[in-house]
Amino acid sequence: MSEPAVDDFVQLLTPDGERVQHPEFDFAGSDDEIAGYLREMVLARRFDSEATALQRKGELGLWPPALGQEAAQVGSVNATRLPDHVFPSYREHAVALHLGVDPVEMLGTFRGTAMVPWDTAAMGLHLYSFVIGTQTLHATGYAMGLQRDGLVGNPEPADNGAVIVYFGDGATSQGDVNEAFIFAASYTAPVVFFCQNNQYAISEPIALQSKIPLYRRASGFGFPGVRVDGNDVLAVQAVTASAMQRARRGEGPTLVEAYTYRMGAHTTSDDPTKYRSRDETDAWRARDPISRVQTYLLSAGAIDQAWLDALDAESEELAVRVREGCLALREPKLEEFFEHTVIDPGEVLLEQRDEYLEYEAGFADEGEPVPSETHERVQEAL
Repeated sequence: MSEPAVDDFVQLLTPDGERVQHPEFDFAGSDDEIAGYLREMVLARRFDSEATALQRKGELGLWPPALGQEAAQVGSVNATRLPDHVFPSYREHAVALHLGVDPVEMLGTFRGTAMVPWDTAAMGLHLYSFVIGTQTLHATGYAMGLQRDGLVGNPEPADNGAVIVYFGDGATSQGDVNEAFIFAASYTAPVVFFCQNNQYAISEPIALQSKIPLYRRASGFGFPGVRVDGNDVLAVQAVTASAMQRARRGEGPTLVEAYTYRMGAHTTSDDPTKYRSRDETDAWRARDPISRVQTYLLSAGAIDQAWLDALDAESEELAVRVREGCLALREPKLEEFFEHTVIDPGEVLLEQRDEYLEYEAGFADEGEPVPSETHERVQEAL
C-alpha cells in the first residue's frame, strides 16, 4: 500500500523526524508537550504488548493489538477535554490510558471479570464497542444531546463540548456508520468521526472496500473530510483539534481519516501473514510513529538518553503491574450481573436471580450438591 501524495495528506513530522509546514494546519505545542506524547505512545505500546502476551498465556480471552496506531490515538485524544465525550471501538487502548483508565481494570473486559470497568461519565469515555460501527450512532446521539443541553456554540469556548468517535476502515462499509453520517449532517451534530484507516478490515484490504479515499466520502453527506498522516502525532493532534473546535462552535461534523497501519494482527485470533506480505509490513515499519518523534526530540535536544532510559524503566514497571494485576482481578459472582444489567430488573429477573442463589446454596462445602427443588429442575433441564 503506497503512501498518499503529499498534497492529499496532512503531515507535520516526516518519518525521518523532520518538522515540515502545512498551509492549513499547524502544531502550536512545545517540545515538552511532544515529549509527553512520546511517553504516552511508548507506555501504550508496552501495555499493548503485555496484554498480547497475557492472552497468549491464556489469561485473556481475546486481545485486539494497537501496534502501529499509537500516534493516531495519542494525537487525537490530546485534542479533547471535558465536557467532550469519547466513543471508542475496541482498540483504543492509548485513548483509554490518556483519559485515566487503569490499565489493569481495562483488562477486565477481556478477562471476563468486569462489565463496566470504568466510570464513563467522570472520564468522558464510553465503553468499548465490539459490534462494528454501532458506536458512531451512539456518538451522534450523544452529540445531539449536547446541543439540546446548551453545550454547543456558546460565546465562551470552555462552556462547549463535542464528541469524537473512533472506528476503523472496515466499519465504513457498515450501514450504521453511514446512517450516523446522515443524522450528524442533518442535525449539524458536534461530532468528529475519527477513522483509523489501518489498511485492513481483518483480512480485506482497503482497496476492496472503497474506490476513493475514505475522507472524500464526507462530501457526499455534506460535511468536511480530512486525511492526515496517522503515524504523525503532531499532524493528528492539529487536525483533530481543528475538527473538535469546529464542532464545539456548532458548525457540525468532520470526518478525519488517519492513514496508518496495523502492524500486528486484527486480534489475537488472527494470522496476518495469511493475507499480507512481509515487504509491505517492513515498509510501514520504517514509518513507525514512535521512532520519528524520538528522532525529532533527540535532534532538538528536548530529550536525551537518560530521559529514554527512565521511560524504559517506567515501561517495565507498568508491565509488571499489568501482569500481576491481571492475575489478581477478582472473579465476579453471577448474582452481581443481575444488579448491573438494568436499573429496574423487574420481577422476572429477580425471580431468576433468587432461583440461581437457591441453586448455588444447594452445594455443600465439599462440592456435593444438596437436593433442592431448584436444583432438581436444573438437573432435569440438563
